[in-house]
Amino acid sequence: MFVAYEISLDLIRQLRPIVALIAARDPSLADQLRRAASSVPLNLAEGRRRCGRDRTYHYRIAAGSAAEALAALDVALAWQLADEAPLATARATADRVLGLLWPLTR
Repeated sequence: MFVAYEISLDLIRQLRPIVALIAARDPSLADQLRRAASSVPLNLAEGRRRCGRDRTYHYRIAAGSAAEALAALDVALAWQLADEAPLATARATADRVLGLLWPLTR
């Protein structure tokens, strides 16, 4: 199976308790984080069935969504909506997804 796709699903699994924690204090940010994280595997799946520039386009959207999810975690830290320790694993996974997508977007 497509490794980036599987890791993006791992990211969602890691984000479930974090999103619930953030939602208690900022439902809007939690929703944005949920949508950004969900967009990653959805665009990877769609891009995998496309070819040429259309494929690259979907991989770039997935990378942008992964970066958005990472930024949402940074915002949650800045607003002190969550502690850094629970976010560390999810941040590392999001970085890994971005690293895997980098060569696919070139």
